[in-house]
Amino acid sequence: MVLAILSRGESYGYEIIQRVKRLSNEQIVWSEGALYPVLHRLERQGLIQSVWRKSEKGRKRKYYLITEAGVKELADAQRQWGLTNDVMSKLWGPNLCLE
Repeated sequence: MVLAILSRGESYGYEIIQRVKRLSNEQIVWSEGALYPVLHRLERQGLIQSVWRKSEKGRKRKYYLITEAGVKELADAQRQWGLTNDVMSKLWGPNLCLE
């Protein structure tokens, strides 16, 4: 989810948390304590990078951006989720396929 959000543009931690909350109709609510270790791991893996910038209100914020490696990882994850969704749709669908 983080890579998909960042593929649409840079963002900072609180904004990512709020986007996930909105996109899930408040069914997924992340805490900062849950998100920041993920952001740090993605950064160590080279899938995202961070930069400090001043916000509109003048405070410094750490913004996260997806890297080229992150874009490739996201594309791979999308393919995997597509396959998983296809299989699960067949398993859960009205025309159960057990081939």
